[in-house]
Amino acid sequence: MFLNTILVVLTDLAARLMGSANFRRHFHLLLSCLIMFGPALSMWVSQHSIFAKRTNFLYRAFLRSGWGWTCIFVGSFVFLLSFSVRRSLVLSLRHLSRLGVAGVLWVGFRKLLDVLENATGSCYEPLSAVDGQPTVDGQPFLLLREGASKQLCVGNGMLWRGYEVSEDIFLLCLCCLLVAEETAVFGPYLTLGGPSGAPLRLLFLFCVTLLGLWMFLLLCLLAYFPAFPTQILGGALGCLSWRGLYQGWYRLGPSWYCPGRPGVGLFTKKEGGKPE
Repeated sequence: MFLNTILVVLTDLAARLMGSANFRRHFHLLLSCLIMFGPALSMWVSQHSIFAKRTNFLYRAFLRSGWGWTCIFVGSFVFLLSFSVRRSLVLSLRHLSRLGVAGVLWVGFRKLLDVLENATGSCYEPLSAVDGQPTVDGQPFLLLREGASKQLCVGNGMLWRGYEVSEDIFLLCLCCLLVAEETAVFGPYLTLGGPSGAPLRLLFLFCVTLLGLWMFLLLCLLAYFPAFPTQILGGALGCLSWRGLYQGWYRLGPSWYCPGRPGVGLFTKKEGGKPE
């Protein structure tokens, strides 16, 4: 009973914050400022911290499979919320299709960025004085290797130089905005008196926790591994993807070619104040 009370209080507070007009209107601006000025933190953080190592547990367990974690928790929340209101599998799948669209967009951009990087970059083999080769100011000469892809180049221990867009920043930025959009409907849902058992509240709390984790990892990457302008480009691409989907296409309303915005078709108020 005591734990359930704590769960209700925490989820009510989080739902009120996530569903507030100010949060929904300004969260993307907060994220943009974080990406723009986050690298400045590199002047104060310690490079001996555990977060300064790419082998850190959080990077290995969450960053490399960030899209999977987002789909698991947000997808479960979206499905349970929509199904508990309407008891319609078709409607629930329509709302879930937004994650599918974002997933296709993520994979498509990854492929496109790989193609662009391979087309604009070059592979170099460092030649150091240890091998009997001259150096300039202590820096080894670089021998250009034609015809090598980035994967092959890096795999052979050589150096790849080209135009890059940070895929990690792109993914984290897109996931943060997606989680914020999909969970923002829980506040209005509770206000209308919708059924909110412990499983639904727990899933919502997991989504909010995941959002906090993504923002923390985003800040760590910006502070400990600053890379200008690749991180700026990754963040811009993530924000543009969110704006194109949630502020553009989904506003057209639900149809055969559009899944609609979160909450559309769910929260029609009926007599008694509860969602139909």
